[in-house]
Amino acid sequence: MPDFRPQLQSNHSLHASQALLPDGWARNVRIDIDAAGRISAVTPDAPIDGAQITAGPVLPAMPNLHSHAFQRAISGLAEVSGAGSDSFWTWREEMYRTVGQITPEDAQAIATRLYVDLLKAGFGSIAEFHYLHHDKSGALFADRAEMAKRILAAARTSGIGMTLLPVFYAHANFGGVAPHEGQRRFIHDIDGFERLMADLAPACTAQGATLGYAFHSLRAATPEEMTTLLASLPKVMSKPGPLHIHIAEQQKEVDDSIAWSGKRPMQWLFDHMPVDERWCLIHATHADPSELARMAASGAVAGLCPATEANLGDGIFEAVAYRAQNGRFGIGTDSHVSPSVVDELRTLEYSQRLRDERRNRLADGPHRSVGRDIYDAALAGGAQALGQPIGAIAPGMTASLVVLDGDDAFIDSAKDDAIVDRWLFALGDRTVRDVMVEGQWRIRDGRHDQDDIINAAFKTAIRNLARH
Repeated sequence: MPDFRPQLQSNHSLHASQALLPDGWARNVRIDIDAAGRISAVTPDAPIDGAQITAGPVLPAMPNLHSHAFQRAISGLAEVSGAGSDSFWTWREEMYRTVGQITPEDAQAIATRLYVDLLKAGFGSIAEFHYLHHDKSGALFADRAEMAKRILAAARTSGIGMTLLPVFYAHANFGGVAPHEGQRRFIHDIDGFERLMADLAPACTAQGATLGYAFHSLRAATPEEMTTLLASLPKVMSKPGPLHIHIAEQQKEVDDSIAWSGKRPMQWLFDHMPVDERWCLIHATHADPSELARMAASGAVAGLCPATEANLGDGIFEAVAYRAQNGRFGIGTDSHVSPSVVDELRTLEYSQRLRDERRNRLADGPHRSVGRDIYDAALAGGAQALGQPIGAIAPGMTASLVVLDGDDAFIDSAKDDAIVDRWLFALGDRTVRDVMVEGQWRIRDGRHDQDDIINAAFKTAIRNLARH
Protein backbone atom coordinates (compact mmCIF):
# COMPACT_ATOMS: atom_id res chain seq x y z
CA MET A 1 0.00 0.00 0.00
CA PRO A 2 1.46 3.41 -0.91
CA ASP A 3 2.80 5.48 1.96
CA PHE A 4 0.82 8.59 1.01
CA ARG A 5 1.22 11.89 2.81
CA PRO A 6 -0.43 15.11 1.65
CA GLN A 7 1.78 18.15 1.20
CA LEU A 8 1.39 21.08 3.55
CA GLN A 9 -0.44 24.00 2.04
CA SER A 10 0.07 27.72 2.50
CA ASN A 11 -1.73 29.90 5.02
CA HIS A 12 -5.49 29.64 4.67
CA SER A 13 -8.69 30.51 6.50
CA LEU A 14 -12.06 28.98 7.33
CA HIS A 15 -15.33 30.69 8.09
CA ALA A 16 -17.89 28.88 10.28
CA SER A 17 -21.41 30.08 10.99
CA GLN A 18 -21.03 28.45 14.44
CA ALA A 19 -17.87 27.24 16.17
CA LEU A 20 -17.14 25.85 19.63
CA LEU A 21 -14.39 27.99 21.17
CA PRO A 22 -12.80 27.56 24.63
CA ASP A 23 -15.21 30.07 26.18
CA GLY A 24 -18.27 28.77 24.36
CA TRP A 25 -20.08 28.93 21.03
CA ALA A 26 -19.49 31.88 18.73
CA ARG A 27 -21.05 33.02 15.44
CA ASN A 28 -19.43 33.81 12.10
CA VAL A 29 -16.02 32.66 13.21
CA ARG A 30 -12.96 33.13 11.05
CA ILE A 31 -10.18 30.60 11.78
CA ASP A 32 -6.78 31.48 10.30
CA ILE A 33 -4.35 28.57 9.85
CA ASP A 34 -0.65 28.85 9.10
CA ALA A 35 1.44 26.67 6.78
CA ALA A 36 2.51 24.44 9.68
CA GLY A 37 -1.10 23.53 10.44
CA ARG A 38 -1.43 25.68 13.58
CA ILE A 39 -4.25 28.12 14.29
CA SER A 40 -2.85 31.64 14.05
CA ALA A 41 -6.01 33.63 14.83
CA VAL A 42 -9.66 33.11 15.76
CA THR A 43 -12.09 35.97 15.11
CA PRO A 44 -15.81 35.80 15.97
CA ASP A 45 -18.32 38.00 14.19
CA ALA A 46 -15.99 38.25 11.21
CA PRO A 47 -16.84 38.75 7.53
CA ILE A 48 -16.17 35.92 5.12
CA ASP A 49 -13.57 37.98 3.27
CA GLY A 50 -12.26 35.17 1.04
CA ALA A 51 -12.23 32.43 3.70
CA GLN A 52 -13.46 28.92 2.89
CA ILE A 53 -17.01 28.50 4.21
CA THR A 54 -17.52 25.32 6.23
CA ALA A 55 -20.49 23.07 5.52
CA GLY A 56 -21.75 23.17 9.12
CA PRO A 57 -20.81 23.87 12.73
CA VAL A 58 -17.13 23.42 13.66
CA LEU A 59 -15.83 21.73 16.81
CA PRO A 60 -12.37 20.61 17.93
CA ALA A 61 -11.65 17.08 16.72
CA MET A 62 -11.70 14.53 19.53
CA PRO A 63 -8.42 12.92 20.70
CA ASN A 64 -8.49 9.12 21.05
CA LEU A 65 -6.32 8.20 24.02
CA HIS A 66 -6.24 4.40 23.75
CA SER A 67 -5.91 2.09 20.75
CA HIS A 68 -4.75 -1.42 19.95
CA ALA A 69 -5.09 -1.09 16.19
CA PHE A 70 -4.54 -4.77 15.33
CA GLN A 71 -7.54 -5.77 17.46
CA ARG A 72 -9.88 -4.21 14.91
CA ALA A 73 -9.27 -7.38 12.88
CA ILE A 74 -11.15 -9.54 15.42
CA SER A 75 -14.16 -7.27 15.93
CA GLY A 76 -17.26 -9.46 15.87
CA LEU A 77 -15.34 -12.75 16.05
CA ALA A 78 -15.66 -13.27 19.81
CA GLU A 79 -19.45 -13.01 20.05
CA VAL A 80 -20.17 -16.76 20.11
CA SER A 81 -20.72 -18.22 23.55
CA GLY A 82 -18.24 -20.75 24.86
CA ALA A 83 -18.69 -23.88 26.94
CA GLY A 84 -18.31 -22.00 30.22
CA SER A 85 -18.76 -18.48 31.48
CA ASP A 86 -17.42 -16.03 28.93
CA SER A 87 -15.30 -13.11 30.14
CA PHE A 88 -12.43 -10.83 29.24
CA TRP A 89 -10.11 -13.78 29.80
CA THR A 90 -11.86 -16.02 27.26
CA TRP A 91 -11.95 -13.12 24.77
CA ARG A 92 -8.19 -12.76 25.25
CA GLU A 93 -7.61 -16.26 23.90
CA GLU A 94 -9.26 -15.29 20.59
CA MET A 95 -7.06 -12.19 20.51
CA TYR A 96 -3.92 -14.27 21.06
CA ARG A 97 -4.91 -16.66 18.27
CA THR A 98 -5.31 -13.83 15.78
CA VAL A 99 -2.26 -11.85 16.86
CA GLY A 100 -0.09 -14.87 16.21
CA GLN A 101 -0.85 -14.61 12.47
CA ILE A 102 -0.54 -10.88 11.73
CA THR A 103 2.26 -9.85 9.37
CA PRO A 104 3.74 -6.35 9.24
CA GLU A 105 1.82 -5.73 6.00
CA ASP A 106 -1.41 -6.87 7.68
CA ALA A 107 -0.76 -4.64 10.69
CA GLN A 108 -0.25 -1.58 8.50
CA ALA A 109 -3.34 -2.25 6.39
CA ILE A 110 -5.55 -2.84 9.45
CA ALA A 111 -4.27 0.25 11.24
CA THR A 112 -4.65 2.47 8.17
CA ARG A 113 -8.27 1.46 7.59
CA LEU A 114 -9.02 1.84 11.30
CA TYR A 115 -7.50 5.30 11.45
CA VAL A 116 -9.56 6.44 8.46
CA ASP A 117 -12.71 5.09 10.12
CA LEU A 118 -11.81 6.97 13.31
CA LEU A 119 -11.32 10.18 11.34
CA LYS A 120 -14.72 9.73 9.71
CA ALA A 121 -16.25 9.42 13.18
CA GLY A 122 -14.74 12.67 14.47
CA PHE A 123 -11.42 11.67 16.03
CA GLY A 124 -8.44 13.75 14.92
CA SER A 125 -5.56 12.09 16.73
CA ILE A 126 -4.76 8.82 18.45
CA ALA A 127 -2.53 7.33 21.12
CA GLU A 128 -1.46 3.90 19.86
CA PHE A 129 -0.75 1.63 22.85
CA HIS A 130 1.55 -0.56 20.79
CA TYR A 131 2.71 -3.92 22.11
CA LEU A 132 2.77 -6.09 18.96
CA HIS A 133 6.55 -5.83 18.54
CA HIS A 134 8.07 -9.06 17.18
CA ASP A 135 7.66 -11.64 14.42
CA LYS A 136 5.43 -14.70 14.64
CA SER A 137 8.06 -16.71 16.48
CA GLY A 138 8.72 -13.94 18.98
CA ALA A 139 12.10 -13.10 17.42
CA LEU A 140 13.22 -9.59 16.52
CA PHE A 141 12.68 -8.32 13.00
CA ALA A 142 15.80 -7.16 11.14
CA ASP A 143 14.62 -3.70 12.15
CA ARG A 144 13.53 -4.06 15.78
CA ALA A 145 11.12 -1.13 15.26
CA GLU A 146 9.46 -2.70 12.18
CA MET A 147 5.98 -3.03 13.66
CA ALA A 148 5.99 0.38 15.28
CA LYS A 149 7.12 1.96 12.02
CA ARG A 150 4.15 0.27 10.32
CA ILE A 151 1.92 2.13 12.77
CA LEU A 152 3.66 5.40 11.90
CA ALA A 153 3.16 4.65 8.20
CA ALA A 154 -0.55 4.01 8.80
CA ALA A 155 -0.83 7.37 10.54
CA ARG A 156 0.93 9.10 7.62
CA THR A 157 -1.33 7.55 5.01
CA SER A 158 -4.55 8.20 6.92
CA GLY A 159 -3.47 11.63 8.11
CA ILE A 160 -4.46 11.09 11.74
CA GLY A 161 -2.37 12.77 14.43
CA MET A 162 -0.18 10.25 16.22
CA THR A 163 1.10 9.71 19.76
CA LEU A 164 3.06 6.47 19.69
CA LEU A 165 3.25 4.55 22.95
CA PRO A 166 5.60 1.55 22.68
CA VAL A 167 4.62 -0.81 25.47
CA PHE A 168 6.93 -2.59 27.89
CA TYR A 169 5.52 -6.10 28.42
CA ALA A 170 7.64 -8.77 30.11
CA HIS A 171 5.49 -11.05 32.29
CA ALA A 172 2.20 -12.92 32.45
CA ASN A 173 1.12 -11.91 35.95
CA PHE A 174 2.03 -10.10 39.13
CA GLY A 175 5.36 -10.99 40.67
CA GLY A 176 7.27 -11.55 37.43
CA VAL A 177 5.49 -14.71 36.27
CA ALA A 178 7.06 -15.96 33.02
CA PRO A 179 5.13 -15.05 29.86
CA HIS A 180 3.27 -17.77 28.01
CA GLU A 181 3.30 -18.74 24.36
CA GLY A 182 0.43 -16.46 23.33
CA GLN A 183 2.40 -13.43 24.53
CA ARG A 184 5.63 -14.22 22.63
CA ARG A 185 5.27 -11.30 20.20
CA PHE A 186 4.92 -8.74 22.99
CA ILE A 187 7.91 -9.45 25.20
CA HIS A 188 10.92 -7.22 25.90
CA ASP A 189 13.71 -7.10 28.41
CA ILE A 190 14.98 -3.76 29.70
CA ASP A 191 17.88 -3.45 27.26
CA GLY A 192 15.77 -4.37 24.22
CA PHE A 193 13.06 -1.89 25.13
CA GLU A 194 15.56 0.93 25.63
CA ARG A 195 16.99 0.16 22.17
CA LEU A 196 13.52 0.19 20.65
CA MET A 197 12.80 3.59 22.16
CA ALA A 198 16.13 4.97 20.94
CA ASP A 199 15.31 3.78 17.40
CA LEU A 200 11.83 5.31 17.44
CA ALA A 201 12.78 8.73 18.80
CA PRO A 202 14.17 10.07 15.46
CA ALA A 203 11.44 8.35 13.44
CA CYS A 204 8.73 10.10 15.47
CA THR A 205 10.54 13.44 15.29
CA ALA A 206 10.82 13.18 11.50
CA GLN A 207 7.09 12.51 11.17
CA GLY A 208 5.97 15.09 13.73
CA ALA A 209 4.53 12.34 15.92
CA THR A 210 4.65 12.48 19.72
CA LEU A 211 6.61 9.69 21.42
CA GLY A 212 5.60 8.47 24.85
CA TYR A 213 5.65 4.99 26.32
CA ALA A 214 3.58 2.60 28.38
CA PHE A 215 3.76 -0.19 30.87
CA HIS A 216 1.22 -2.76 29.80
CA SER A 217 0.03 -3.31 33.37
CA LEU A 218 1.27 -4.20 36.83
CA ARG A 219 0.84 -7.80 35.72
CA ALA A 220 3.33 -7.36 32.89
CA ALA A 221 6.11 -5.30 34.52
CA THR A 222 7.81 -5.72 37.87
CA PRO A 223 8.39 -2.76 40.21
CA GLU A 224 12.12 -2.97 39.52
CA GLU A 225 11.60 -2.85 35.74
CA MET A 226 9.25 0.10 36.00
CA THR A 227 11.66 2.04 38.23
CA THR A 228 14.59 1.36 35.88
CA LEU A 229 12.70 2.50 32.80
CA LEU A 230 11.30 5.59 34.48
CA ALA A 231 14.89 6.66 35.08
CA SER A 232 16.44 5.59 31.76
CA LEU A 233 13.89 6.39 29.04
CA PRO A 234 13.92 10.20 29.36
CA LYS A 235 17.56 10.03 28.25
CA VAL A 236 16.63 8.66 24.81
CA MET A 237 13.55 10.85 24.26
CA SER A 238 13.77 14.41 22.94
CA LYS A 239 11.36 15.49 25.68
CA PRO A 240 9.31 13.68 28.34
CA GLY A 241 6.28 12.15 26.69
CA PRO A 242 3.03 10.82 28.12
CA LEU A 243 3.08 7.60 30.14
CA HIS A 244 0.15 5.16 30.05
CA ILE A 245 -0.74 1.94 31.89
CA HIS A 246 -3.68 -0.46 32.02
CA ILE A 247 -4.98 -0.56 35.59
CA ALA A 248 -7.81 -2.32 37.46
CA GLU A 249 -9.76 -3.29 34.35
CA GLN A 250 -11.04 -6.58 35.75
CA GLN A 251 -12.01 -7.78 39.22
CA LYS A 252 -9.65 -10.74 38.79
CA GLU A 253 -6.81 -8.26 38.32
CA VAL A 254 -7.75 -6.63 41.64
CA ASP A 255 -7.88 -10.00 43.39
CA ASP A 256 -4.52 -11.07 41.94
CA SER A 257 -2.94 -7.78 43.00
CA ILE A 258 -4.13 -8.21 46.58
CA ALA A 259 -2.77 -11.76 46.61
CA TRP A 260 0.60 -10.48 45.33
CA SER A 261 1.08 -7.31 47.37
CA GLY A 262 -1.76 -7.02 49.86
CA LYS A 263 -2.93 -3.93 47.96
CA ARG A 264 -5.35 -3.17 45.17
CA PRO A 265 -3.57 -2.27 41.89
CA MET A 266 -4.35 1.44 41.96
CA GLN A 267 -3.47 1.64 45.64
CA TRP A 268 -0.12 -0.02 44.93
CA LEU A 269 0.54 2.26 41.96
CA PHE A 270 -0.04 5.46 43.94
CA ASP A 271 1.99 4.17 46.88
CA HIS A 272 5.03 3.23 44.76
CA MET A 273 5.09 5.28 41.54
CA PRO A 274 5.30 9.04 40.86
CA VAL A 275 1.86 9.34 39.29
CA ASP A 276 1.22 12.86 38.02
CA GLU A 277 -0.18 14.72 35.01
CA ARG A 278 2.00 12.75 32.59
CA TRP A 279 0.18 9.54 33.45
CA CYS A 280 -2.94 8.11 31.86
CA LEU A 281 -4.58 5.28 33.80
CA ILE A 282 -6.44 3.13 31.29
CA HIS A 283 -9.84 1.76 32.36
CA ALA A 284 -9.50 2.15 36.17
CA THR A 285 -12.86 0.34 36.18
CA HIS A 286 -12.52 -1.16 39.63
CA ALA A 287 -11.36 1.86 41.62
CA ASP A 288 -12.66 2.25 45.16
CA PRO A 289 -13.55 5.71 46.57
CA SER A 290 -10.08 6.33 48.01
CA GLU A 291 -8.45 5.41 44.69
CA LEU A 292 -10.79 7.69 42.77
CA ALA A 293 -9.84 10.53 45.10
CA ARG A 294 -6.11 9.89 44.68
CA MET A 295 -6.43 9.71 40.90
CA ALA A 296 -8.38 12.98 40.78
CA ALA A 297 -5.87 14.72 43.07
CA SER A 298 -2.87 13.49 41.07
CA GLY A 299 -3.89 15.27 37.87
CA ALA A 300 -3.60 11.99 35.93
CA VAL A 301 -6.16 11.21 33.23
CA ALA A 302 -8.57 8.30 33.49
CA GLY A 303 -8.50 6.64 30.07
CA LEU A 304 -12.05 5.39 29.58
CA CYS A 305 -13.06 3.08 26.72
CA PRO A 306 -16.76 2.53 27.45
CA ALA A 307 -17.71 0.56 24.30
CA THR A 308 -14.89 -1.94 24.76
CA GLU A 309 -15.44 -2.10 28.53
CA ALA A 310 -19.10 -2.93 27.88
CA ASN A 311 -18.21 -5.48 25.19
CA LEU A 312 -15.77 -7.28 27.49
CA GLY A 313 -18.01 -7.14 30.55
CA ASP A 314 -15.42 -5.18 32.52
CA GLY A 315 -17.81 -3.21 34.68
CA ILE A 316 -18.82 0.44 35.02
CA PHE A 317 -16.39 3.20 35.93
CA GLU A 318 -17.62 5.45 38.75
CA ALA A 319 -17.64 8.53 36.56
CA VAL A 320 -20.16 10.54 38.58
CA ALA A 321 -18.14 10.31 41.79
CA TYR A 322 -14.89 10.94 39.92
CA ARG A 323 -16.15 14.02 38.10
CA ALA A 324 -17.50 15.42 41.39
CA GLN A 325 -13.83 15.59 42.45
CA ASN A 326 -12.80 17.33 39.21
CA GLY A 327 -11.20 14.14 37.95
CA ARG A 328 -9.85 14.31 34.42
CA PHE A 329 -10.83 11.78 31.76
CA GLY A 330 -10.60 11.14 28.04
CA ILE A 331 -11.97 8.47 25.73
CA GLY A 332 -10.39 5.75 23.63
CA THR A 333 -11.68 2.98 21.42
CA ASP A 334 -9.31 0.25 22.71
CA SER A 335 -10.30 -2.95 20.84
CA HIS A 336 -12.33 -0.93 18.29
CA VAL A 337 -15.60 -2.84 18.50
CA SER A 338 -17.03 0.56 17.63
CA PRO A 339 -14.59 3.19 16.32
CA SER A 340 -16.89 6.08 17.20
CA VAL A 341 -16.81 9.29 19.25
CA VAL A 342 -20.58 9.06 19.62
CA ASP A 343 -20.61 5.48 20.88
CA GLU A 344 -17.89 6.10 23.47
CA LEU A 345 -19.44 9.24 24.95
CA ARG A 346 -22.99 7.95 24.73
CA THR A 347 -22.07 4.64 26.36
CA LEU A 348 -20.22 6.47 29.13
CA GLU A 349 -23.26 8.58 30.01
CA TYR A 350 -25.76 5.74 29.57
CA SER A 351 -23.75 3.38 31.80
CA GLN A 352 -24.10 5.89 34.64
CA ARG A 353 -27.85 6.20 33.99
CA LEU A 354 -28.36 2.44 34.00
CA ARG A 355 -26.44 2.00 37.25
CA ASP A 356 -28.09 4.93 39.04
CA GLU A 357 -31.57 4.71 37.46
CA ARG A 358 -31.44 8.45 36.84
CA ARG A 359 -30.78 10.72 33.86
CA ASN A 360 -28.20 13.34 32.86
CA ARG A 361 -25.55 12.03 35.23
CA LEU A 362 -22.42 13.71 33.88
CA ALA A 363 -23.67 17.27 33.49
CA ASP A 364 -21.46 19.60 35.52
CA GLY A 365 -24.37 21.25 37.31
CA PRO A 366 -28.00 22.33 36.97
CA HIS A 367 -29.28 23.50 33.57
CA ARG A 368 -26.20 22.27 31.73
CA SER A 369 -25.82 20.23 28.56
CA VAL A 370 -24.59 16.68 29.17
CA GLY A 371 -23.22 16.45 25.63
CA ARG A 372 -21.26 19.68 25.89
CA ASP A 373 -19.85 18.89 29.34
CA ILE A 374 -18.60 15.41 28.47
CA TYR A 375 -17.29 16.56 25.08
CA ASP A 376 -15.30 19.38 26.67
CA ALA A 377 -13.94 17.10 29.38
CA ALA A 378 -12.89 14.42 26.89
CA LEU A 379 -11.19 17.03 24.69
CA ALA A 380 -9.10 18.34 27.58
CA GLY A 381 -8.27 14.92 29.02
CA GLY A 382 -7.45 13.50 25.61
CA ALA A 383 -5.14 16.37 24.72
CA GLN A 384 -3.31 15.93 28.02
CA ALA A 385 -3.00 12.17 27.58
CA LEU A 386 -1.66 12.51 24.02
CA GLY A 387 0.79 15.28 24.95
CA GLN A 388 -0.26 17.38 21.94
CA PRO A 389 -1.50 20.98 21.51
CA ILE A 390 -4.98 19.89 20.43
CA GLY A 391 -8.54 19.92 21.70
CA ALA A 392 -9.36 23.61 21.35
CA ILE A 393 -9.98 26.16 18.61
CA ALA A 394 -7.51 28.78 19.79
CA PRO A 395 -4.33 30.47 18.58
CA GLY A 396 -1.26 28.26 18.90
CA MET A 397 -3.27 25.04 18.85
CA THR A 398 -3.08 22.48 16.06
CA ALA A 399 -5.88 22.95 13.53
CA SER A 400 -7.64 19.61 14.10
CA LEU A 401 -11.32 20.24 13.49
CA VAL A 402 -14.63 18.48 12.88
CA VAL A 403 -17.32 19.94 10.63
CA LEU A 404 -20.79 18.55 11.24
CA ASP A 405 -23.32 18.22 8.42
CA GLY A 406 -25.18 21.52 8.24
CA ASP A 407 -27.69 19.97 5.82
CA ASP A 408 -28.95 17.57 8.50
CA ALA A 409 -32.29 18.81 9.82
CA PHE A 410 -31.28 18.29 13.46
CA ILE A 411 -28.00 20.17 13.06
CA ASP A 412 -29.51 22.88 10.86
CA SER A 413 -32.11 23.71 13.52
CA ALA A 414 -29.76 23.50 16.51
CA LYS A 415 -27.77 26.23 18.15
CA ASP A 416 -24.96 26.20 20.69
CA ASP A 417 -24.88 23.22 23.06
CA ALA A 418 -27.92 21.64 21.40
CA ILE A 419 -25.60 20.90 18.46
CA VAL A 420 -23.51 18.56 20.59
CA ASP A 421 -26.52 16.99 22.27
CA ARG A 422 -28.18 16.32 18.90
CA TRP A 423 -24.97 14.77 17.54
CA LEU A 424 -24.22 12.57 20.53
CA PHE A 425 -27.72 11.52 21.61
CA ALA A 426 -29.88 11.72 18.47
CA LEU A 427 -27.59 11.17 15.51
CA GLY A 428 -24.29 9.36 14.95
CA ASP A 429 -21.09 9.13 12.95
CA ARG A 430 -22.68 10.09 9.63
CA THR A 431 -23.23 13.56 11.07
CA VAL A 432 -19.48 14.14 10.65
CA ARG A 433 -18.98 15.66 7.22
CA ASP A 434 -15.40 16.97 7.09
CA VAL A 435 -12.35 16.48 9.31
CA MET A 436 -9.18 18.55 9.30
CA VAL A 437 -5.95 17.42 10.99
CA GLU A 438 -2.93 19.71 11.31
CA GLY A 439 -4.46 22.15 8.85
CA GLN A 440 -5.14 19.53 6.15
CA TRP A 441 -8.53 18.18 5.10
CA ARG A 442 -8.35 14.41 5.67
CA ILE A 443 -12.08 13.69 5.31
CA ARG A 444 -14.24 15.60 2.84
CA ASP A 445 -17.96 14.91 2.56
CA GLY A 446 -17.47 11.65 4.46
CA ARG A 447 -14.66 10.30 2.27
CA HIS A 448 -10.88 9.93 2.43
CA ASP A 449 -9.08 10.52 -0.85
CA GLN A 450 -7.29 7.17 -0.55
CA ASP A 451 -10.39 5.16 0.44
CA ASP A 452 -10.24 2.72 -2.46
CA ILE A 453 -6.57 1.82 -2.01
CA ILE A 454 -6.89 1.58 1.78
CA ASN A 455 -10.02 -0.58 1.59
CA ALA A 456 -8.42 -3.00 -0.90
CA ALA A 457 -5.37 -3.49 1.33
CA PHE A 458 -7.58 -4.00 4.37
CA LYS A 459 -9.69 -6.58 2.56
CA THR A 460 -6.54 -8.53 1.63
CA ALA A 461 -5.32 -8.49 5.24
CA ILE A 462 -8.64 -9.72 6.64
CA ARG A 463 -8.83 -12.48 4.03
CA ASN A 464 -5.30 -13.57 4.93
CA LEU A 465 -6.19 -13.82 8.60
CA ALA A 466 -9.45 -15.66 7.86
CA ARG A 467 -7.49 -18.47 6.19
CA HIS A 468 -5.81 -19.44 9.45
